[in-house]
Amino acid sequence: MVENRKFGWIECICGSMFSGKSEELLRRIKRGVIAKQKVLLFKPTIDNRYDENRVSTHNGNTYESISIEKSADILNYVKDKKYDIIGIDEIQFFDNEIVKIINNLADNGVRVIVAGLDMDFKAEPFHPMPEIMAISEMVTKLHAVCNKCGNEASRSQRLIDGKPAKYNDPIVVIGASESYEARCRHCHEIER
Repeated sequence: MVENRKFGWIECICGSMFSGKSEELLRRIKRGVIAKQKVLLFKPTIDNRYDENRVSTHNGNTYESISIEKSADILNYVKDKKYDIIGIDEIQFFDNEIVKIINNLADNGVRVIVAGLDMDFKAEPFHPMPEIMAISEMVTKLHAVCNKCGNEASRSQRLIDGKPAKYNDPIVVIGASESYEARCRHCHEIER
């Protein structure tokens, strides 16, 4: 029998746009609420597609959240309080300091659940997600359905006026179905 069992770990939910990452994050958060655990959910201020103070899914599911500019802002909310679960949506939009912060939270007994894109629109690693995936105890990679062929989609296709974005376009452009499609490896296009 283990008497000094420690709690705290990191769960990473990743995948392309429209794969259900935020939906899965909210599902896990709501299970924590049902279990009467103390929960706090964050999202980056830059993601204001649906609601400024709620994490929202593409199908309309929502949960109250705190919008923050930079990862260090999390520390202002948790310094004097004890939370069982900290959730972070769209974690790829935070600075690299987020890796240290979530690691510290987990070391101090918090179940940290994060969700974000693992690849940018060019199908290249979207930092700091590779680092977060490496330190996570659990990684769940979700897939969408390819808008062109119907296969498993692992990539986010950015479209500008209906055409693939160019390789040198900015990495971060906030949008939903008006700017992005889910695509498989073979249907994903990038204009070079």
